[in-house]
Amino acid sequence: MYISQAYNKRFNFLLYLPIPVVFLLIILLNFALTMVMGDKSTDLIKAAIKEQGEMSILIQSLAPLAFFLVLLLIWVKFVHRQTITSLTTARSRISWSRIFTSFFLWGGISAATTLVAYYMSPEDFVLNFKAGPFFKMLAIVIILIPMQTSFEEYLFRGYLMQGLGIATRSTLFALLLTSITFGLMHAANPEVATIGPLAFVYYIGTGLFLGIITLMDDGMELALGFHAANNLVACLLVTSDWTALQSPSILKDISEPAAGIDIIAPVFIFYPLLILLFAKIYRWTDWKQRLFGKIQLPNASSLTH
Repeated sequence: MYISQAYNKRFNFLLYLPIPVVFLLIILLNFALTMVMGDKSTDLIKAAIKEQGEMSILIQSLAPLAFFLVLLLIWVKFVHRQTITSLTTARSRISWSRIFTSFFLWGGISAATTLVAYYMSPEDFVLNFKAGPFFKMLAIVIILIPMQTSFEEYLFRGYLMQGLGIATRSTLFALLLTSITFGLMHAANPEVATIGPLAFVYYIGTGLFLGIITLMDDGMELALGFHAANNLVACLLVTSDWTALQSPSILKDISEPAAGIDIIAPVFIFYPLLILLFAKIYRWTDWKQRLFGKIQLPNASSLTH
């Protein structure tokens, strides 16, 4: 239902391409520049932060994605003639309770695991809290980060999943392609250069998790809440010199970067447990059809738009 409801008499897959193509070209250009610079790219980021400040660089990294969110929603409304509600969910109204449930659940888990890591290995962290910069950042990122994460969700779990699903009639194809593309989108992130290709296990695994809960729940609300909590908690609670989001957070991770429990635990422990929990809360059924079934489109005679 969630995918097929985007189908109408004017459906044209070519109209789905301009925004993702432009966005992915920007990502590829950024990746190419990162590859050319090599190890110097991290040094350039540090130099830019030293010259302009963490807040300025943070805003510069988040603002373009906030702009893309507005552009995407306008494109959907006026080019595809589709409502934002139908891009978000198969329900008659967007379920804000689902968004907040997912947000506070994952936000609480993220905060708790960070605090456990801090108390188990305090030598890996330094207290970075300064009231002035922190609360100034909070006022900004509480708006920009949900817009940044919402753009990524609306692009991959909404716009592209619906478009690809309708074009191919395959739920599985839409799920896999959007999840892999979501993971590869992070190729230019400093984490990939620092940790190596294993970072893609986390990014693609996260994409699969968000895609699964979107398809099973017939809407993006759980994914929207999760993604916003994930980035917001990371930005406010703990950052490091080698991550994409660098901010005047409460803690700074000074440990030697490595691909370990930070990748394994979310993808292979927390995500499956969250899927089971959401399945129990929202009574998900018909897993095979929702994740692997052929998409049934409405009859042309029943379409009114």
